[in-house]
Amino acid sequence: MIYLASLSPRRCELLEQIKVNYQQIAVSVDETPYPQEMPQDYVSRLALAKAQAGRLAVKTTYPVLGADTAIVCHRQIFGKPADKNDAKQMLRQLSGHCHQVMTAVALVTTTTERVRLNISQVHFRPLTEADIQAYIATGEPSDKAGGYAIQGLGSVFIKRIEGSYSGVMGLPLYETAILLAEIGINTPTTLGKK
Repeated sequence: MIYLASLSPRRCELLEQIKVNYQQIAVSVDETPYPQEMPQDYVSRLALAKAQAGRLAVKTTYPVLGADTAIVCHRQIFGKPADKNDAKQMLRQLSGHCHQVMTAVALVTTTTERVRLNISQVHFRPLTEADIQAYIATGEPSDKAGGYAIQGLGSVFIKRIEGSYSGVMGLPLYETAILLAEIGINTPTTLGKK
């Protein structure tokens, strides 16, 4: 069993998909980027901070998994939108461009801390103001990094991705399975592999 330091239903679905036994815990960490911090360092730092906070919160000997996702477009980190106007601004900037989705996953145990990073390229089609207004009205963008959900209605904006679909959703399963296997927790598809 592991603890998941996230209340994200998407991360839960992804862990269930690979048959990992987990329990969720809520954590709170300051997500303010450091000055001049590179996006990959930012998501890696936050994923580790969430896992560490989770371990402290439950005072457990079980492993704790943390993850963080950021959208990077025009050298800018997009987290979750602050409000509808912020979501509109993000979608306008993503429109017609390729952006990166960086998701780091961290695993903390009593003896080790490990972090893996996944970076995917996501190509958006050009969006009209009507597209943006209609999407905002659905409420879906409000709690999603970059203001869209690849697994939801926002999928119609995506021409193609290069990388990990699960990473864009918020938990790269390849990297997660590797981290778990490194501490002896195997998913059904990693059993017997060296």
